[in-house]
Amino acid sequence: MAEVKTVQFESDGRIPNNPVLPVLICPNAFKDHPDQLEDAFHRHGWTGSWIGDVFDYHHYHTNTHEVVGVVSGHADIQLGGEQGETYRVKEGDVVVLPAGTGHKKLGGSGDFQVCGAYPEGRSPNLKTGDPAEHDKDLEEIRSIKQPVPLRDPVYGNTGPLVEEWK
Repeated sequence: MAEVKTVQFESDGRIPNNPVLPVLICPNAFKDHPDQLEDAFHRHGWTGSWIGDVFDYHHYHTNTHEVVGVVSGHADIQLGGEQGETYRVKEGDVVVLPAGTGHKKLGGSGDFQVCGAYPEGRSPNLKTGDPAEHDKDLEEIRSIKQPVPLRDPVYGNTGPLVEEWK
């Protein structure tokens, strides 16, 4: 199992972030086989997948968690909103974003591409941090039907999500 970094962000008044669950950053989880990211996500119940880029503006989802695996290239991703932290992600890295976590691509290589997926194939909404919706968004994050997915998107019945998100 690859080394995992956990980080949690507080609300900044615009981006609610998740008040309970930390972000999981899994460097090199698929270092030798990034082409198998999507298959692994599906095998572990994280479906509704897509291949593409990360938006270049802060956004988050209040109705589902999200996993993003880097298929190719590298990028600097800001997590947690304007006051958050920037992380360099590269081919084979996986980031699990609990509902409400702000994320934005600041820049990256021309070949940067990710695979994203959601527990049980949920359809994500798209929020951009309207302060007038902050309290409602936070309430929706807290009321997700399955607050902790049953399986880790990388390792299945074991792994960092199962351990860290108990």
